[in-house]
Amino acid sequence: MSRYHEMKHRAVTVLQRHVANPLSSRMPWQILLETTGRTSGRPRRTPVGGARVGQKFWLVSEYGTKSQYVRNILADPRVRVRIKGTWHTGTAHPLPDDDPRARLRSLPTGNSAVVRLVGTDLLTVRVDLDG
Repeated sequence: MSRYHEMKHRAVTVLQRHVANPLSSRMPWQILLETTGRTSGRPRRTPVGGARVGQKFWLVSEYGTKSQYVRNILADPRVRVRIKGTWHTGTAHPLPDDDPRARLRSLPTGNSAVVRLVGTDLLTVRVDLDG
């Protein structure tokens, strides 16, 4: 990662962690991804954008394997996703061979624009929802 991208990642991560995520997590319409902390074992909730298509939920991580929630998924792929106020369990799969820019074109435009703007290492993640 270039020095510019590293600085951008740090700045956006601090803003998200301390301002945007705490505020948006409280919004009932906000989609949340709950992973299990790879070190703590505690639930970790992250606001995400994406879309449910049948029994799959699609999202694109802005920072790929540098995202804490992606690291948690790699350690334990069992997750929960809150969609329209309802929690769904599932198994998450990072898809490095998927084209994340093409995927973003199929997801809600507002979040996709932000991901394209601030992201430096895009990675598609598919969650296979249970039942």
